[in-house]
Amino acid sequence: MNITLKDKVKNIPHEPGVYFWLDQNGEILYIGRATNLHQRTGQYLQKNISTRIAEMISLACDVKYQTTESLLEAIILEANLIKKHWPKYNVKDRDDRSFVYIVISKGDYPKPIIIRGQDLKKIPLKDAKVFGPYQSLTLAQAALRIIRRIFPYSTCVAHSGRACFDYQIGLCPGVCLGIINKKDYQKNINNIILLLGGKKEKLLANLIKNNPDKAKALQHIQDVTLLVEEKNVSEENIKRIEGYDISHLAGKETYGSMVVFSNNQPDKNEYRLFKIKDAPAGDDERALSEMLLRRLAHHEWPQPDLIMIDGGGPQIDFIQKLFNNHDVKIPFVGISKYAGDKLVFPDGTKKNSKDLMENIKPVLIKVREEAHRFVISAGRRARQIKK
Repeated sequence: MNITLKDKVKNIPHEPGVYFWLDQNGEILYIGRATNLHQRTGQYLQKNISTRIAEMISLACDVKYQTTESLLEAIILEANLIKKHWPKYNVKDRDDRSFVYIVISKGDYPKPIIIRGQDLKKIPLKDAKVFGPYQSLTLAQAALRIIRRIFPYSTCVAHSGRACFDYQIGLCPGVCLGIINKKDYQKNINNIILLLGGKKEKLLANLIKNNPDKAKALQHIQDVTLLVEEKNVSEENIKRIEGYDISHLAGKETYGSMVVFSNNQPDKNEYRLFKIKDAPAGDDERALSEMLLRRLAHHEWPQPDLIMIDGGGPQIDFIQKLFNNHDVKIPFVGISKYAGDKLVFPDGTKKNSKDLMENIKPVLIKVREEAHRFVISAGRRARQIKK
């Protein structure tokens, strides 16, 4: 009797950890992390998954997992395993520049900093510790916030004579006031290095012997912040971003583009070009309105988790009225190139949603650029065919 992937997923526990999809040769196709392994792996077997994920699942013959005691450990383990194996579908259609790394350089009072892959070459790495790649900037930031509660580090000016804000809330060990020496400060950094390196057991053994209070704190990590971020982060919640742009020739022969990013990567099989039929010539807002209504009428297409509009305040206000009139509940955001690529939010957007979109702004800009490129190139081809 053959055991199917669906059968295997049924036996995966409802615990945090890391999962692996493997091909017929046992090679790892993809590594991911989850708050709930059972629930997350089950999502891959549902309908309406992205083209990239569907391709990966078509090659998968097995799924394995490794549970962890916390989501923080799952995030750290995922990064270390991706670095070790570089699975095809973790890096497919994505270059190393778009990953996120945590770097700790040497110095009197070193601290972890988050660097995008494209910026790694800009800093001296000879004596630095580099951890990653992490697939989410938001989660890397949240992980460091939790780690810092257990192992405080400084981001302030050493020996300034004034207590920084982080010191007042227990996140800085007092470098600003000169109340911690370099040796003791380095112990905290060494502990962070062990934790990020996936050596928790060694770290715990050291702490139980030398600092039982910190050992207890590490064993009882409260990663509520991470759970909130995990719920909202792009990979988990914003799987499908659709970007829209309009192009015309002196107000005539107007076309609109819809591009799709699945899990932050272009999904070109999902791109669509719209020939604008009813909107007045040169009226980009009504052209955009026509395109969106025609797109939303395709109920057989997967629904976007976020819509990106190439435009500023006037376009966003116009679309908000349109969506309100048609009871459309999909989140959307604009990017105003005339305001220095500022994100433009519709009225009533909640702060946590704004923060999330600001965190994934580099992805949104890529979506905007791809929507513009596609409407120009595909629109030009369509006009030539028409001639």
